[in-house]
Amino acid sequence: MSLPIGFVLIRSFLFRKNNIPILREARRNENAGLFEAAIKDYESALVELKMIRFHHALKDKISNKIKLLHTVLDYHKNMQFIR
Repeated sequence: MSLPIGFVLIRSFLFRKNNIPILREARRNENAGLFEAAIKDYESALVELKMIRFHHALKDKISNKIKLLHTVLDYHKNMQFIR
């Protein structure tokens, strides 16, 4: 009985949210203003998280972040069109 619990604890420790390099790269791209690259990286991180099956709250945050970045991109495109 303790073997599956130990396995789950080790697995959750190894796949912490800070242990996803694609997510760090997406944050860097977002902070640099490279929104299209950030969206691609966030979508890749979301696919990777779906395979891990942990971090349900993080999945929700990433999907909301993707929606927000799409909104920001649309806003920038509309502002360029108006000028």
